[in-house]
Amino acid sequence: MKEEEEVYTTDTGLPENAFRELAADEEYVPVMKPAHDQQEVTPYSVGMGLLMAIIFSAAAAYLGLKVGQVFEAAIPIAIIAVGLSGALKKKNALGQNVIIQSIGSCSGVIVAGAIFTLPALYILQAQYPEIVVDFYQIFLASLLGGILGILFFIPFRKYFVKDMHGKYPFPEATATTQVLVSGQASAKEGDGGQAKTLIGASLIGGIYDYVVATFGWWAETVETTAAGWGQTIAEKTKLVLSCNTGAALLGLGYIVGLKYAFVIFAGSVFVWWVIIPLLGTYGSPEFQALAPEAVFKDYARMIGIGGIAMAGVIGIIKSWPIIRQAVGLAGREFKGGASTGNEVRWQMDISMKQVVFYIALALIAVMLFFWFGVIHTFWQAAVAWVVVTLIAFLFTTVAANAIAIVGSNPVSGMTLMTLIIASAIFVGIGLKGTGGIVASMVIGGVVCTALSMAGGFVTDLKVGYWLGSTPKKQETWKFLGTLVSAATVGGVIIVLNKVYGFSGDNALVAPQANAMAKVIEPLMMGGETPWILYMTGAILALLLNWLGVPALAFCLGMFIPLSLNTPMLVGGAIAYFVSHSSKDQKTNDARRDRGTLISSGLIAGGALFGVFAAVTRFCGFEYQNPIDEGTSQILGCVAYLLLIAYLYSASKKAKA
Repeated sequence: MKEEEEVYTTDTGLPENAFRELAADEEYVPVMKPAHDQQEVTPYSVGMGLLMAIIFSAAAAYLGLKVGQVFEAAIPIAIIAVGLSGALKKKNALGQNVIIQSIGSCSGVIVAGAIFTLPALYILQAQYPEIVVDFYQIFLASLLGGILGILFFIPFRKYFVKDMHGKYPFPEATATTQVLVSGQASAKEGDGGQAKTLIGASLIGGIYDYVVATFGWWAETVETTAAGWGQTIAEKTKLVLSCNTGAALLGLGYIVGLKYAFVIFAGSVFVWWVIIPLLGTYGSPEFQALAPEAVFKDYARMIGIGGIAMAGVIGIIKSWPIIRQAVGLAGREFKGGASTGNEVRWQMDISMKQVVFYIALALIAVMLFFWFGVIHTFWQAAVAWVVVTLIAFLFTTVAANAIAIVGSNPVSGMTLMTLIIASAIFVGIGLKGTGGIVASMVIGGVVCTALSMAGGFVTDLKVGYWLGSTPKKQETWKFLGTLVSAATVGGVIIVLNKVYGFSGDNALVAPQANAMAKVIEPLMMGGETPWILYMTGAILALLLNWLGVPALAFCLGMFIPLSLNTPMLVGGAIAYFVSHSSKDQKTNDARRDRGTLISSGLIAGGALFGVFAAVTRFCGFEYQNPIDEGTSQILGCVAYLLLIAYLYSASKKAKA
């Protein structure tokens, strides 16, 4: 026990100055004292990290392709790591748990980069059979993008993690760190309560979503058009209301919180209750003849795409001072003029000279991949290489800044802008048609994954900074997690395409990938590009930014179907009521945190069992549901209300 007291500053939390700005002569000392070598990289921590990367890559890929939202795996993985270390009675497991979380969390970021872009190739393949999609293209685009994201961010680590200490809130890193610290104390006392709660919620969410996806005993989406009066309103005014009843989405809304859930829902309402009714009522006869869903898919959501792209531009402009400062810091360190902070274990990065060497190798690999695996013409591949290098580097700080401030990474908007820029350049150099489509989407996959990784990596390194892990070890082993996650995601995308597909009836929504396909097709195939709709969205994003409204969240709401945004608002509302259910603030905080734990379980379980449901269908199982539509809708409402009651009541069981 004496050894543990030497290692840990506190058993119950972080130092007092963990979340505030430091005084001029003040230094932050982490939980694991920097003077000691810690147990971090062990066969156990690496093995568990890789296992978490595989499991959560599969789960996150399914959920992201289904609803367009990729849950961040860091918190559930941290909870599992703590629960296992307690069950196995491991001593001084905090450093190992950080490595497990760091390797495992590659899953969410690699998934986001891959599924937002690469399924668009399958979507367009249905129209253009000459498009060929190979596993190695998906795998290498994800792998090389992830490696670039890691390497491009390392020079910025000190700026975001150390120099900006106390200035950025780091919501996700804060939650993950508190789980690891408080869980470590519980594990040393043999208490696996958090892990039990998470596992219980995961089973409830997983079984719930598996039953509805496999057997359809209740409606997966409840909507007003299922009733006669709802159909009448929809026919006359194009006004509809719908809500997905899944457990994963409810949990996601809880974690996002009421503020951003409301902004996202407001974007949906603006499209579905204002723009679509206006087009359907006062537009041309063509609009009046279309169903609301068709008006949304073919016209209204193009405004959202323009808004997402402009939100990415706004992010670049706001982050320019950050780019200048961080590059200057890295340059001084490369020349040997930086501070001697690297002498301390918990501030040791991979050396800048090594980083530059590895970046050069990675960029050479990207060039060879484009030349021999995608484009096959050297000078066109070289142009694509320049586009990827510049945009991935410039947007690195935008992604990290977004995660540090709000915990949300706007990779889809930035990737859309990348695709528009890249496609315009490719057409200008003669690379168009189906070859141009493949080139643009693979290149978009590399950029998207690089930005997703850069944004996610800042969370890992901030967690390590607070706790006292060695950054060099986190940075080194992140590459292995990226390799495993990229291979897993490639396989899952292929399986889900064979089972569900990404376009047509009963297909996975894959909203971002469908948007990418919608943008790229007219640019490359000579069709009509809806520039007016894009410009309308861009102007709207500028106005929202001027008014102080989160433009990216609002425009994402305009783009994602209403049925997937309504449960976000429901989950956010539950989070609000749970956190205001007592007059005692400490009790409210405890209830909110327990709700976050339960919601993480609903998300992880729902997504993971969603993969099991896909495998069930892939194996040929088809269940003929005898329940009629009206009864199914009623049962869907009842099941959803029971799920809401569980989340609310279980969250309130926490005590200060």
